Amino acid sequence: MTLGATLYVSNSAEAAAFYCDAFGMKIGYSVKNDDGSYLHAELEKNGTGGFAVSESGDADAREAMFSAKTPTMSLGVNLDNDEELRHAFAVLSESGHVIRPLGSLPWSPSSADLVDKYGVCWYIYVSQHKPDEPR
Repeated sequence: MTLGATLYVSNSAEAAAFYCDAFGMKIGYSVKNDDGSYLHAELEKNGTGGFAVSESGDADAREAMFSAKTPTMSLGVNLDNDEELRHAFAVLSESGHVIRPLGSLPWSPSSADLVDKYGVCWYIYVSQHKPDEPR
């Protein structure tokens, strides 16, 4: 099974460039609407698809995510190293809302939870590991 994700955001062309910067991605296959926004834009890294971005005019959805103390869903991104994590955090947190700042968890030595300026909730992390098994 493969799970795909599409981020429905306002200002999709700007958002796609924002996510490309945050995660070191590029736009792959894409289809634009007449106004230059994206009907569908696939973002990829190293030739592998990550997620897609599409235009949405629903400003209420963004506001709902900003006001949520604990969103019902977040997109988890396992980054290759701490430098990538810190860069993604800096980009995504600008004009966004940090739920949990950079820090460790029992299963990940470095991670964060935040909602970006487009209203998308992220769990970003590196070097995920499982807690020690009980003996």
